[in-house]
Amino acid sequence: MSHIYLVESHYIHLCFVCDVWHVCCMCEVGGIYTVLQTKARLTAEEWGENYFLVGPYVESNVRTQVELIEPTNPALKRTIDKMNSSGCKVYFGRWLIEGSPYVILIDVAFTAWSLDSWKSELWDLCDIGVPWFDREANDAVLFGFLTAWLLGEFAAQSEQPSHIVAHFHEWLAGLGLVLCRHRQLSIATIFTTHATLLGRYLCAGNVDFYNKLAEFNVDKEAGDRQIYHRYCLERAAAHCAHVFTTVSQITAIEAEFLLKRKPDIVTPNGLNVKKFSAVHEFQNLHAQSKNRIQEFVRGHFYGHLDFNLDKCLFLFIAGRYEFSNKGADIFLEALARLNYLLRVNHSDVTVIAFFIMPARTNNFNVETLKGQAVRKQLWDTAQTVKERFGKKLYESLLVGQLPDVSKIMDKEDFTLMKRAIFATQRQCQPPVCTHNMLEDSNDPILTSVRRIGLFNSSADRVKIIFHPEFLSSTSPLLPMDYEEFVRGCHLGVFPSYYEPWGYTPAECTVMGIPSISTNLSGFGCFMEEHIADPSAYGIYILDRRYRGVDESCNQLTSFLFQFCKQSRRQRIIQRNRTERLSDLLDWKYLGRYYISARHMALAKAFPDTYTYELQEPTSTSGFRYPRPASVPPSPSLSRHSSPHHSEAEDNDEEERYDEDVEAEKDRVNIRQPYTLPFKNKSSAVHGANGNGDDNGNGEKD
Repeated sequence: MSHIYLVESHYIHLCFVCDVWHVCCMCEVGGIYTVLQTKARLTAEEWGENYFLVGPYVESNVRTQVELIEPTNPALKRTIDKMNSSGCKVYFGRWLIEGSPYVILIDVAFTAWSLDSWKSELWDLCDIGVPWFDREANDAVLFGFLTAWLLGEFAAQSEQPSHIVAHFHEWLAGLGLVLCRHRQLSIATIFTTHATLLGRYLCAGNVDFYNKLAEFNVDKEAGDRQIYHRYCLERAAAHCAHVFTTVSQITAIEAEFLLKRKPDIVTPNGLNVKKFSAVHEFQNLHAQSKNRIQEFVRGHFYGHLDFNLDKCLFLFIAGRYEFSNKGADIFLEALARLNYLLRVNHSDVTVIAFFIMPARTNNFNVETLKGQAVRKQLWDTAQTVKERFGKKLYESLLVGQLPDVSKIMDKEDFTLMKRAIFATQRQCQPPVCTHNMLEDSNDPILTSVRRIGLFNSSADRVKIIFHPEFLSSTSPLLPMDYEEFVRGCHLGVFPSYYEPWGYTPAECTVMGIPSISTNLSGFGCFMEEHIADPSAYGIYILDRRYRGVDESCNQLTSFLFQFCKQSRRQRIIQRNRTERLSDLLDWKYLGRYYISARHMALAKAFPDTYTYELQEPTSTSGFRYPRPASVPPSPSLSRHSSPHHSEAEDNDEEERYDEDVEAEKDRVNIRQPYTLPFKNKSSAVHGANGNGDDNGNGEKD
């Protein structure tokens, strides 16, 4: 009986992520890392011992993330032994993540002696020349030739007929696919682009990208940006693959114009969704994390803490420091307009906007560190006075007397408190940036802050905190990891102009945190397809495709202002609805698109053995969330005229809301994914392991 193997190839420095500079932390890396890490468990369950990940070997990452073992597959062991005896260094192990998939790690640097000859071969084969100074592209050449060598040797060493599906992610791994097809290896190939090279560069250059997609001279544009060789590798991989996929419909349109091939299927990105045993546990986690953020705010704004923290909303934007692509420019402008609206409407709501984007710094800001020290000192002083007060109160009650409040606190207590109060006095404004920037005068965020004039003054209702470093639980400033920080915020704002998918709003959704996305992001388009009224579920979709920048900014300002007018009860209802959308983003549902791509590749590569009857699912098949019938979360649609929270509003019987009934209505609208139309001509094999009891979705009947 033939065996079917799945090999996923990614040029990433373990853990197989999108680019070589990233390390293993969800908030610090691009989306490809999250895709591979979260998808591994589902894929390993489907393919079992026949699933392998291939990537470059980097010792520092292997120590903490991989358990090196001997290959369990005899053919693979012979393959690795032969490559090692031929001057390569190939390692085998398990990636220490959920699912524990097998990994094959290739030491790219060890075979650098072959670079010149392989580059010459690439030129003779494809007319693609790679310059000597582009180290990343040179490493991609080495990795591509080594990957093709590995796959070809593995196919040759297999004693029984084997059908291999090789899935290549991004241009850095794409050369291996091109070589496999040129050498006519018996391998079904898939190429997935998570973002086109040229698209990212063009959008960063402030061009009218989406309206001029059909007009770009792609060769000239790539050459002008000195990425022509990279673009050629990406385009060659897209055209050579049996199946070409992208992560969203918006990226599929982009790829069709820039890479000149229409994707065969869209493979949306998912997450591993873990449900809490208690329905409202995520609300409790939100409250706990919010309290920790409030502690940081107390220290950061010491001496100017003239706003009510109970009426303070925490907004944030996070990701790579791509000022325009990530929408930080339009977010800052919207914050300035929001500040004006809150002031003229005499709102008592304060908005604190966090910018979590890594930039070049040399240390923490001294004033920021001092604020946390002052906060801690005030807390210690309060605890000391409380202990003394409590002891005297206890002694007074023991003897049966009511305490004399005027005598229960002595002069020393008042001295301690006065010293603590004097320590909170400062003349300067709370800093906007928590670190010392290396290029303060040229930093895009700080330059925009100076232009809009939001300097955290007492008169402003909108405050800005720029944290130019990824979050860490070991930080002396804001000791929280990314997930904990997100849970403590009220709204994630991601008005991206270029976002092929957008994991940050997806992560917010899974945690029950509302977010703002755009119709130029894969996530935003996906939600518009599946939800009749996204804003009712806490998914605000900003129109950046059909509106100008100023109109989009006004729309974003309106979203933010309406969110500020929500009562606490309305925000709780909205968070409940947002969290229920997590089923829509679970790999258990979205994994079907990857399964379909693999089956399509097998049918194209081995037409005598497999058939694939193309049956396009409708854009909303599987899930469709209607407009909620209960109380709307938006104050603009509410019967109340006051934007402020009140006890009367909580007890208003006219606004009936039953969480269990609401959740059951959503569950009714969840349909099962369609069955894949995949058949094996020669046997009853439907699954990866050759068992006939697989239903085509990677599940057993």
